[in-house]
Amino acid sequence: MSAKQIVTVFGATGAQGGSVVKAILGDSKMREIWTVRGVTRDTTKPSAKALESLGAETVSADLNDPQSVKAAIKGSYAVFAVTNYWEKGLPEAELAQGKAMADAAKEAGVQHFIWSSLLNVTELSNGALPQVSHFDSKAKVEKYIKSIGLPASFFLPGFYMSNLPGGMFRQSPDNTWALSLPIPASSPVPLLDTADDTGKFVKAMLLNRENILGKQILGATKYYTLEELVTEFKLAFPEAGKTAKYNELPHDIFKSIVTMMGQSEHAAEELLQNMRLMNEFGYYSGASLDESLGILGEKPTTWAEFMKKAPAFADLK
Repeated sequence: MSAKQIVTVFGATGAQGGSVVKAILGDSKMREIWTVRGVTRDTTKPSAKALESLGAETVSADLNDPQSVKAAIKGSYAVFAVTNYWEKGLPEAELAQGKAMADAAKEAGVQHFIWSSLLNVTELSNGALPQVSHFDSKAKVEKYIKSIGLPASFFLPGFYMSNLPGGMFRQSPDNTWALSLPIPASSPVPLLDTADDTGKFVKAMLLNRENILGKQILGATKYYTLEELVTEFKLAFPEAGKTAKYNELPHDIFKSIVTMMGQSEHAAEELLQNMRLMNEFGYYSGASLDESLGILGEKPTTWAEFMKKAPAFADLK
């Protein structure tokens, strides 16, 4: 029997990377082909030990240290590369981290580099939304990856379902439920159950390498309007749903809420422009999800299914 191929997964204890590790190791056929190497800063923490108990090898690396990134990637056939923009909140830091992983993969002869990417919103909006840096910097890394001739494909995660329950979709002091965002109720939002479904998409990308090299795979279940999200909440929880509604927040009110939660003015404007993207230009610029969903071997999680397991909705009837 031939030796297994190594897939190195960065951010292995985070939402996206953790999902990839679990999806591969939870699939007996994938385990026959792949050895999973999970990369994290601290291999002694409980979340890393949990990955080892599933059958992953864990290695330590710091994305700000290119030498440690090289060591982590060495010998890999495939790499899933993801960054956490919000850790530093600096586009130049994310760009440097992405380039370090790409350069190391190129040097190591990696055959399939999967970059967790997003669209360049400044370009997409013709400069109308110039501050969505956590999208733009990932898009710049994608452009760099293409420029160095690394065999790669690109996973573009949708809007995290986990951002909604208890955050943007919550109970008011008067016990009514509301989804509150600074865009119209008709805005289309491509939702992703990040922790459960990132791995489904990346697993499919690994299995369909020849067909998807160079392509963007859009990681979302479907486009939901904000109105639909509230309607499905009412169906899922009829008692709580009696009062549920959608609130379109004025832009300044949304920003003040974000700053009250401890974010800077700059971050508040970035998040506002991120929301406006969905209504004004489209999160994926209006692209169809059909091709991306077509490669999936498993069904993605629906909003109705996600609500039933969301801790913030656990006590609802």
